[in-house]
Amino acid sequence: MEENKTASKTIKSNIKDTALIFEGGGMRASYTAGFLNTLLKNQLHFDYVAGISAGSSHCVNYLSRDPERARRSFVEIAQDPKFGGWKSFIKGEGFFRSSYLYEETSLPGGTLPLDFDTFMANPAQLRIGLFERRLGKVLYYRKEDITAMEDLMKIVRGSSSLPIFMPPTDYDGRSFVDGGLGGGIALDIAKQDGYQKYFVVLTREKGYRKSPLKFKHAIRAYYRNYPKVAQAMLNRHVIYNKTLDELEALERQGRAFLVYPETMPVSNREVSFDKLADSYQKGYAQGQRDLPKWLRFLGMA
Repeated sequence: MEENKTASKTIKSNIKDTALIFEGGGMRASYTAGFLNTLLKNQLHFDYVAGISAGSSHCVNYLSRDPERARRSFVEIAQDPKFGGWKSFIKGEGFFRSSYLYEETSLPGGTLPLDFDTFMANPAQLRIGLFERRLGKVLYYRKEDITAMEDLMKIVRGSSSLPIFMPPTDYDGRSFVDGGLGGGIALDIAKQDGYQKYFVVLTREKGYRKSPLKFKHAIRAYYRNYPKVAQAMLNRHVIYNKTLDELEALERQGRAFLVYPETMPVSNREVSFDKLADSYQKGYAQGQRDLPKWLRFLGMA
């Protein structure tokens, strides 16, 4: 307990007027982990962070101030024999073995041990979005909702449970799938919480817009017991593109800074360590080059 009190005195935020938002995108987060580590290694500590799907993992690594875990979560993890792939998908465990990846690797002695004490001692606010299958909408969990690491990683798992490719996550008496079904960029909650400036880390290149899904009948059939999930999947591109339009308008007003990858060398389901390592290095190098622009927006130049 004394250690936590000490940590709470030493862990401080130095950016308090701007919301940090991490977009999801599966293994595309290998690139944006480079952006995250640019923030950490230059001591840019936001007092509010929100994320969805892979962005929720970024939130946890950012708040625990662990650059090594931020990289390993989306690069070295691919070398873990329990990581996943089509064999585990066929077995019903998911293309990414979510129970293992989120709940087992974070434990002490695991592949990706989490510094939960530092995470909890960090004074910054947290918002993680999950899509509730019955209600058909995104619910946001806060740090105040978390009392144990098991709770946190269940929430992150739920936020990251890709429809069809991963099994749903049951938590808190509810059943969740990927928070990206609600759009994928947590601008809505940051606005609701009163923020008017936004630093948004995106996983698609500038100018990208999402296209409508194909195989509409198959999706509706697959989720016949959860029609709101099917409808959200089919409507996601509309919300996502509208959010990007709004962010670009905010950027023109000087109220948002959008961090786009210059290139995106991997897909959301990439499993090659070499490609993921290259993706991370590209993201980190871009972050270092773009840092002066970030600092000017944040008023820290």
